Formats: sequence, C-alpha cells, structure tokens
Amino acid sequence: MSERASESSTQRERASGSLSIVNARVFDGVSEELTDGPVHVVDGRITEVGPGASATADRVIDARGGTVLPGLIDAHFHAYGIGLDLLGVESRSLSYVALAGARRLARALARGFTTVRDVAGGDAGLAAAIDEGLFPSPRYLFTGPALSQTGGHGDARSADSDICGCHAHMNEVVDGVDALRHAVRDRFRRGAHAIKIMASGGVVSLTDPIRIPQYSAQEISAVTEEAARRGSYVAAHAYSPEAIRHAVESGVRSVEHGNLLDAETAASMAAHGAYLVPTLITYDAMNRRGAEVGLSPVGQAKNQEVLDSGRAAVELARAAGVRIGFGTDLMGVLEDEQLGGLRIQTEVEGVARVLQAATSVNADLLGRPDLGRVQAGCVADLLVVDGDPFTDPSLLWAPARPPSVITGGVVVGGPEHDS
Repeated sequence: MSERASESSTQRERASGSLSIVNARVFDGVSEELTDGPVHVVDGRITEVGPGASATADRVIDARGGTVLPGLIDAHFHAYGIGLDLLGVESRSLSYVALAGARRLARALARGFTTVRDVAGGDAGLAAAIDEGLFPSPRYLFTGPALSQTGGHGDARSADSDICGCHAHMNEVVDGVDALRHAVRDRFRRGAHAIKIMASGGVVSLTDPIRIPQYSAQEISAVTEEAARRGSYVAAHAYSPEAIRHAVESGVRSVEHGNLLDAETAASMAAHGAYLVPTLITYDAMNRRGAEVGLSPVGQAKNQEVLDSGRAAVELARAAGVRIGFGTDLMGVLEDEQLGGLRIQTEVEGVARVLQAATSVNADLLGRPDLGRVQAGCVADLLVVDGDPFTDPSLLWAPARPPSVITGGVVVGGPEHDS
C-alpha cells in the first residue's frame, strides 16, 4: 500500500508493555471454530495464543468465559458523509466536516470497528490528527475524494443546476486520461491508501441512471495503472453487471456494492481476483428511514431498484468463488445502523462467513494481513464480547453491554474486566 498508510500504521502500533486476556475463547479471524485462550500481547502485537500462552503481564483482562475476536474492519466507511445531500456536504467548510467526521470515527471505534477504509473522503490532515491521538478513532485508511466523471455518481448537481459544489470533500469531478493520472498521483502524494472511482450510477445522485457504466476503459485503466505503480489498488462504486465487468476488466480490485451482479459477471470477478464489498445495511436503512433523512424521491426510487437484489448478489459472488468483504456506506444519522450491517449480512451468509468478511478478508483486501486476525505476529486490535457469537450472533449487533475494544494492545473502550 502507499508509504503514507504504512507510516500511519507504524505510529499507531507503538504501544508498550504487555497484556493478557484470560478465561476466553478465541475466534482467530479465519477458522469457523473457536479455540481456547489466553491471548498474550507485547508492545502492541500478539505474541502467543492458546493454552501455552503466558498469563503474566502488566495488565490482565478476565474475559469471564467470553470470546476474543479481531477488531472489526469496515471497508466502506465515510468519515465526511455527514448527510445524504451530496451538494450540501460539498458546500460546507472543511473544518466543520472534519470535526463532524471525527465524531463519526469515534463512534465507530466504540462499536468495535478498529479499522475503517474511507472510500470517498478523508485527507492527510484528518489522518495526522488521528495519528497524534487528538481524538479516538479506528485505524484510518483513506482514498481522498472519489473520482467521478461529469454527470456521474459523484457529480452532485441536479440537471437544471449550474452551481458548483465548491469543494471536493467526498467527490471530485475529473474527466480525461491525463487529468485522471494527475489526480491519482496527487492523492498518493497526499497519503491516500487507495483510489476510489465511480464506475456506475448511484442511489443518492440525481442525474445518472444506476446501470450505465461510467468512465471509459481508457480512463479506468489509467487510474488502475497509476495505482499499481504505487503498490496500491482501485475500488469502484458499481452496481450493474455491465459496469462491474467494465471496471474489473480494466484492473479494478474492489467492487463496492455490486447489487445487480449476475452469475456471468461474478465469474469474471473471480477470474480477475476482484473482491466484492457489499453494503447491504445502507439500502435497508434508507428504505426504512429515507423520509427521515431527506432522501430525494429520485433516490428513494433508485434505492427500491437495488434493495432486494443485494442479498442475491452476495449469494452469486459466493457461488463463483469471489472473496466477499464487509462495508456499511452509511451517511448522516444512519451511522447508528453500522452494527446492523453484521446482522443483515449474517442473514445471507451466516455468522462465520460474516465474521471472516469483517476481519481477515477485509484485512487481505487492504493489503494488511497483520490485521483482522488473532494470531502471533498480528497487531493487537481486538474485541472481547460476553459469550459465544457463533451460538448467539446478536452479541455482535445488540450486546447487553459494549465489548471491550483494544487497539494496538491498548484498551480504548468498553467495560473493565481486569482480574
């Protein structure tokens, strides 16, 4: 991944001292069965797991029969997504948007998300504030503003509007191969983890049909080539089979949403090694709360088009052998539905696959195999939940009390379980 992302992660991992979590079962992020603890951590990294692990440490947490999980990863998060009115977001001053974004990040951490990938927004200033500990936050990997063609999903103007969104907090309109190359290079200069493009229409935008592919093959290839030279990758917002094929055949690695996927396109994704990051909860939440949050009539109609098909897309992707991650894509006050994303994806895939998606699969997508796992050598980003989520999955989205949240070996939230 980009040099800036690696530097940020290194700074976040400079915990010192030792920690042991005892009287616990362990989900390692990969296996479909729990194993026995304890888990031992030294200087922010897991050193031992299992009955032979040391229980002597500077700090000992008694899990009281609960389960240790890897910290959750939301691979489709928007710190700057403070509302569903795209033009309204882009018209606000960045100082306000960043402060509101900091609060969104802190709340995500409290829910147990120890890493988020911000795929339309974020910048070096927000990342630096997180690295310096100015506010509580998950590990933060950002793309900067998503790239959109004129009239594409990231173009916030209505058909009868000639005004400008003024800023590019979440989306930037960039057309043409040369302009896109410059934009990609500048994002990596500023510390972007990866690049996000809009490759089809979207729900909340006003002028673009959902199914039509966006950007030419030459434009997408220019973006993916530049990202590959930086050891990074491209994530693409795409719904329809034609848009998804157009993206992955041009080198896109991460397909976001993908609700209208068909079997032939799923096979193409698998052949190209592309990941699917479903965001099922956002459509469910907008269906229930669209009027509350001011979703436009156009947006409500588009949401109905993709609402039910998202579940089928996950099933088709699984059957084709596509690696399936986890994301939420919740804007504005809908952020409080983040844990509900685990619930709705569990209804499709079962708890084991969803936990894998939100931990080790997402970590592999991010190019960070040292995250999303409870294994020796991995970063000690961990959750301690009361009970066994394999027998009671509701512990993940409706716990009686919040889990203990640990980042880099430091307890940052949840109940105290010191022995």
